Amino acid sequence: MNTRALPEPGTSTATHTAIARQLTEDAATALLDPLDTLLGREGPSAEVTALRNRLSADAEMWAAQVTGADERLAEDTMSRIVSALYLHGTDFDPPAAWWASPFGRLVARRFGHPTATAVPLTVAAAMLGITRQGVHDLVNRGKLHREPGGHGVLVSSVRQRLNPA
Repeated sequence: MNTRALPEPGTSTATHTAIARQLTEDAATALLDPLDTLLGREGPSAEVTALRNRLSADAEMWAAQVTGADERLAEDTMSRIVSALYLHGTDFDPPAAWWASPFGRLVARRFGHPTATAVPLTVAAAMLGITRQGVHDLVNRGKLHREPGGHGVLVSSVRQRLNPA
């Protein structure tokens, strides 16, 4: 993954809280809810309840790590989270709305796309929070750059657009 140091000092408490909340909810949905279903008990088990409590505390820590100044720790934490919660096999193809979520916005701004150096116009649009036509216009005006093969937009140019110098 091609990254440059973009620490997020001064991340607001509201942003940190929103990221922690999203990570808690997404991890519970992906991991703990199916476990509850598999165990097939009336109500949540004590073990799963304990895991939910631990998850909540860990999500607070992860939010601090992905927004912190330690670039290596932030990238490692983001990679672990994406691998555990958002990869389906080897595919990372979240719905467009994911890029508008607190964690999705942070990933786009700070890390770019976790598994690609270039993305289709539709993904670039989701990352930027604009329409596909808006991306096309930015490409035509040289504000975003196409990949050398011409089929997608370079993630580095999307990050530059999200992080003006």
